[in-house]
Amino acid sequence: MDKLFEPLTIGPVTIKNRVFSSGHDTVMAEDGFVTDQLVEYHRARAEGGAGLIVMQVSGVHESARYTSHVLMATDDASIPGYARVAEAVHSNGCKLFGQLFHPGREVMESQDGSMPVSWSASAVPNERFKVMPRELDERTIAEIVAGYALAAGRLRAGGLDGVEIVASHGYLPAQFLNPSVNRRVDFYGGSFPNRLRFLREVLEWVKGAVGATMAVGIRISGDELDPTGLMEEEALAACAQLDRDGLLDYVSVTVGTSASLAGSDHIAPPMSYPVGYTAAYAAKVKAVVKVPVLVAGRINQPQDAARIIEQGMADACAMTRALICDPELPAKAMQGRSDEIRACVACNQACIGHFHAGYPISCIQHPETGREIHFGKIRKAPRARRVVVVGGGPAGLKAAAVAAERGHSVTLFEAGRRVGGQVRLASALPEREEFGGVIDNLYGEAYRSGAQFELGHFITGEELRQLAPHAVIVATGARPRVPELETMGSPTIIDAWTAIEAGGRLKTHGRTVVADWRGDWVGIGVARMLAANGHSVLLAVTGYAPGEALQQYVRDSFLGALHRQRVEIVPLVRIVAADDESVYLQHVLTNEPVIVEGASQLVLAQGSLPEDALLRELSEVEGSTVFGIGDCLSPRTVEEAVLEGMKAAWAI
Repeated sequence: MDKLFEPLTIGPVTIKNRVFSSGHDTVMAEDGFVTDQLVEYHRARAEGGAGLIVMQVSGVHESARYTSHVLMATDDASIPGYARVAEAVHSNGCKLFGQLFHPGREVMESQDGSMPVSWSASAVPNERFKVMPRELDERTIAEIVAGYALAAGRLRAGGLDGVEIVASHGYLPAQFLNPSVNRRVDFYGGSFPNRLRFLREVLEWVKGAVGATMAVGIRISGDELDPTGLMEEEALAACAQLDRDGLLDYVSVTVGTSASLAGSDHIAPPMSYPVGYTAAYAAKVKAVVKVPVLVAGRINQPQDAARIIEQGMADACAMTRALICDPELPAKAMQGRSDEIRACVACNQACIGHFHAGYPISCIQHPETGREIHFGKIRKAPRARRVVVVGGGPAGLKAAAVAAERGHSVTLFEAGRRVGGQVRLASALPEREEFGGVIDNLYGEAYRSGAQFELGHFITGEELRQLAPHAVIVATGARPRVPELETMGSPTIIDAWTAIEAGGRLKTHGRTVVADWRGDWVGIGVARMLAANGHSVLLAVTGYAPGEALQQYVRDSFLGALHRQRVEIVPLVRIVAADDESVYLQHVLTNEPVIVEGASQLVLAQGSLPEDALLRELSEVEGSTVFGIGDCLSPRTVEEAVLEGMKAAWAI
């Protein structure tokens, strides 16, 4: 991987290696300004060895507030915050660029509950957020262009090393470039040179503001991958022309658009997308420009980044989610410790999922991310204790890893022959295999930290009392919930876990009803698995649509697959009864019956119940400090399990 750790010169800036963190919203800004939380977040990635960090977007005009938590570079009061991030990053030998941004019509949320007027090249609505923009007049265009220059000057004053104009994902510069969105008849519309004019003016003004002291580049979607998006030919032509005109020091390539559901899935592609698939688009840009080309999109391992660079497809690779998952990834790879890298599995749950929910980003495997102020550095416990962890799922493994790293003597008891819990089930589903990496990573951390493992050992409360540890962490997980149903005859009814363990190869063929209460990966995954094994599947969901509990990009991938597999979907129903030939549902809004005839079997994806018998027993016994974590407290997701495991270990 030598090439990955060679320096790269971008305009007047040289970065120490080819691994970088691309611009991504952290939801760590407050009132438009940098916070302590944001500073420490970036410090951790710089300490971990990244060569370059590109900060999240900073708005250049008041109309650029696309969320309630966007950074803003419209006031000199922002400069000290940028300076704090720059100092934290530079002190670790890392360079810092800042993104300058206007969303145009891509406005996600309100500032106060009332929707603002959004602006675009023309009054053409987007599909995803249902925004009808107002066409920009020339005076406001001039204001916004000047705003880019003023914002660039503030980044320069804050000590940043580069400026990146966001022309990707269907944001304002791309809206001017895109003939499907730009319907203007003035000199900002019509011909390609006119449609390029807005971005050209922005770059000219920004370069005038920062001179030769900062790198100036663009981020652009090599293809927005949407029928009404910016096409590959237009993107390539724009890059080539701007490069010929000497306006670029680099091009950062991604794909997709914010404007549509399918197009936005590429913003943070889930595990169903091939590793490094965006590199092919970067290679096409690299063929038409002379400046360095950076690429982002589903690159989560250093060997994949090294391959892309070695093959000449790009000059540097964004490993953004990989660095969210493991800030030390570059250092580990450079030191020959690749086996210790906590690999991102592209689940999207706590990173982009938190962003969409309006919370600071984190990682289901590494909840320290976003919580660096309190949990960023392991602190040894004041006194070493004997700690027993019961249960080898993600909650127990994280608790064991952190407790052992803090200096405690830790033994983990797992009743099964393998660790993993429900993650093993999840990774057995179609296009979820990569999710099993969560357990590989957590087990590796616990093992390297010195935790001892007793597998195939169902430990009882009496044994624990005899061991008399100082602390017991109970992580015994959950079991499938089977609701009370009225049955007539001898209908075939199984739970989803059983169906998954059987690989979707059930003895009874014919029409299969999957009753999905939770709306997570289980119901959708089982329906897909059964359909792939030849079953005619009807997915009955209690919510408005399948996958409501999943992050949008993950959900979209699954819903597309359900459509291709011709799985029938019935929303807004609950399961109430079954007989030998029919499944009886009830509409949740009207209570009217919905009868599915010709059903040969029923699969229940009805959530879980806590396995909390040991926790209840130990809570009544004096002596040891007892913690309950994960599903044995309340069945939720891997994110909560790992977070609670970390917190319990810190509390000892």
